[in-house]
Amino acid sequence: MVQIDLEYQGGLRCAAVHGPSQTQIFTDAPVDNHGRGESFSPTDLVATALGTCMLTIMGIYAEKNGINIQGARVKVLKEMTSVAPRKIARLITQIELPVAQDHPRREALERAALTCPVHESLHPDVEKPVEFIWLPAANASA
Repeated sequence: MVQIDLEYQGGLRCAAVHGPSQTQIFTDAPVDNHGRGESFSPTDLVATALGTCMLTIMGIYAEKNGINIQGARVKVLKEMTSVAPRKIARLITQIELPVAQDHPRREALERAALTCPVHESLHPDVEKPVEFIWLPAANASA
């Protein structure tokens, strides 16, 4: 169990402290929802969680199987609903991997990303299209 302590600081800004590390982050409401948009919004953190979770689970698989994915990148585009209730409609994810498209563990790497805990935890109404882009690198190993 991990504790996150949160405090409303006014002006639609919150502070969050990660219990184990004491790392602090802030959120702001987005400009289109009465905020200043000076930091991640809570729904931006959901998009961030999805991308970092996918990279992390792929990294675990890659390290266990001697595959170098250092430099892999993820881009997540978040789309909100245009009608009430306000919620995340789509999280469009693009994953670039420095691994050849014909790598023998390609399907396993894709499966690792698509079964990360955040992807699995999102409501089924949230569309989650994922595109994998395979960019061969000289240092990638089988």
